[in-house]
Amino acid sequence: MPLTPLDIHNKEFSKGFRGYDEDEVNEFLDQVIKDYEMIIREKKELEEKVTNLNERLGHFTNIEETLNKSIIIAQQTAEEVKHNAQKEAKLIIREAEKNADRIVNEALTKSRKITLEIEELKKQSKVFRNRFKMLLEAQLDLLDNNDWDELGKFQVPNVVDISQDNE
Repeated sequence: MPLTPLDIHNKEFSKGFRGYDEDEVNEFLDQVIKDYEMIIREKKELEEKVTNLNERLGHFTNIEETLNKSIIIAQQTAEEVKHNAQKEAKLIIREAEKNADRIVNEALTKSRKITLEIEELKKQSKVFRNRFKMLLEAQLDLLDNNDWDELGKFQVPNVVDISQDNE
C-alpha cells in the first residue's frame, strides 16, 4: 500500500548519536508532504480526466457503431430500392410491350377488316356499275327500237271543244 502524506508526516525516526538535524529533516519532510499531496491531487485529477475521457470515448464509440450500422442499413436499403426499381422497370417494360403488341394486333385486325370492307365495296361498286350499264343499255335499246317510229304514225282523233257544248 502506498504511503499517504499523513504516513510521511507521522513518521518518526529513532535518534542516534550524531544523527541528522531534526529541523532540517522536518522541513524536508514538510516539503515532501506538500509535493506528495500535490502529486496525489494531480493523480486524482488525471484519473478523473481519464475516466471522463473514457466515458466520452465510449459515447463516441457508441455513436460510431450506430453510424456504421446506419450506413450499412442505408446501403442495404439503397440496394433493395435499386433492386425493386429494376424489378418495377422490367414489369413496366413487359406491360408496355404487351400493350404495344395488343395495339399493333388491334390495328392489324382493323386494317384487315377495312381492307375486306374496301374489297366488298369495290365488288358492290362493280356490280352496281354493271347493273347501271345494263339499265342504260336497255334504255338505249328502247330508244333505238322501231316502236318509237310507230308512235309517230299514230293518229290523234280530233278533240271536241268542250267549251262549245256548255253553251
